Amino acid sequence: MKEFISSYFKLDSKGSSISTELLAGLTTFMAMAYIIFVNPSILEASGIPREAAIAATIWSAGLCSIAMGLCSNLPIGVAPGMGMNAFFAFYVCGTMGLSWQTALGAVFVSGVVFLILTVTKLRVLIIEAVPDSIKAAVVVGIGMFLSIIGLSSAGIIVKSDATMVTLGHIGDAKVLLSIIGMLFIAVLLAYKVKGALIYGILAITIVGMIFGVAPHPKGISDVFSLNIPSLADTFMQMDILGAINYGLVTVIFTFTIVELFDNLCTLIGVTRASGINEEKDGSVQINVGSTILYSI
Repeated sequence: MKEFISSYFKLDSKGSSISTELLAGLTTFMAMAYIIFVNPSILEASGIPREAAIAATIWSAGLCSIAMGLCSNLPIGVAPGMGMNAFFAFYVCGTMGLSWQTALGAVFVSGVVFLILTVTKLRVLIIEAVPDSIKAAVVVGIGMFLSIIGLSSAGIIVKSDATMVTLGHIGDAKVLLSIIGMLFIAVLLAYKVKGALIYGILAITIVGMIFGVAPHPKGISDVFSLNIPSLADTFMQMDILGAINYGLVTVIFTFTIVELFDNLCTLIGVTRASGINEEKDGSVQINVGSTILYSI
């Protein structure tokens, strides 16, 4: 089995090993795990049942990340996008007043359009027409949005009626522990420690449990649960005809454009940072064996 895994994922040629990949995978999971809580809390505002949203988030992230690894052999996690969910819940369902079923119908149609753009290579023409500065700005914008989510969840920043955002109560134990955790991880990253994120998360979690800042598990049921959230309340509940009849051209267009730039620009940023792409004559290519996954 070990030889098969190493051969299938070409670990030797990449200078990696199974233990390295396991550590990297665990680190990626810990970095992505926040969506299990954040995504459902946002979608809940649209009327989608929270438990079903949790199940959909877990299943989509798990299956798509596995597919990315098996089909493209790229170490990239795939999960519901932050930003798209806010537009879905607060604008489409909130401001426009659409039901979440109709909004899901619009998302499905935009997904079909996105697939067509990918298959026909039209997405390359669209991206080529966009200046590199805007591509970089999209990556930065997505990063800043995720940073805002993290800082807000940690209590480091809070809502302010005067300035919209202000500094939280630094003296609070949870806030202070979050700041120490970020500084600790930053130091580990500066010293190029492999697994810096996972080590930092584990260290701060343990410290939080010791000082009573974070709850510690009191039994096996606090770690493992047989109560698996069900997709029944939302599975195939999208109203495609309702979205088409409503004339949601602008909404579908917005979903498609955000999907296009969110995916490709994030992919560019991640692959450039990890060094798994190739840059030639100002273009960016990600190669999978002899197959070019995308070229911009």
